[in-house]
Amino acid sequence: MSSLTEIRWHGRGGQGAKTAALLLADVAFSTGKHVQGFPEYGPERMGAPITAYDRISDKEIRVHSNIYEPDYVVVVDETLLTSVDVTNGLKEEGAILINTAKSKDEIIPLLRGYKGKVFTIDAKDVCMKTLGKYFPNTPMLAAIVKVSGVLDTDTFLKGMEESLQHKFAKKPEVLEGNMKALKLAIEEVR
Repeated sequence: MSSLTEIRWHGRGGQGAKTAALLLADVAFSTGKHVQGFPEYGPERMGAPITAYDRISDKEIRVHSNIYEPDYVVVVDETLLTSVDVTNGLKEEGAILINTAKSKDEIIPLLRGYKGKVFTIDAKDVCMKTLGKYFPNTPMLAAIVKVSGVLDTDTFLKGMEESLQHKFAKKPEVLEGNMKALKLAIEEVR
């Protein structure tokens, strides 16, 4: 991994892309990395396209702008592939991660000629098996950590458990389900 990794998240309002970007920044920060995690604000509403960003580095981060040439792109809602240019600026030595039940062969024609690596995960399937409800941000968060290598997966899982224990102190079943979703997503990304 280079010194600076930039990740752009595409989702829809209410799917948790912003939350996932902020959680990734928090966990990376807890390991001693320099981080930025932020959404792009606009007229967000439930279901509207949103964008969020992460910068993670071993060194101080001096740039303070949106990310125009990301190393990785996370697409939380595959319907965005036909309405948003999610591959715009995406480095070909990086990768795109898409939440879909479709095969790579079905997805590649929607990527506007992108020639880099394409990873997929069926976040809905992961959620239904582990949480019983559809919260795509949890599996997408674990999957991008696996794909990007921005954090060691064991370190990431430990950091997430600590973060979720604090957040869901009075709901241990939520903590358990989210941890199962994170672990399964790491295994299921393809």
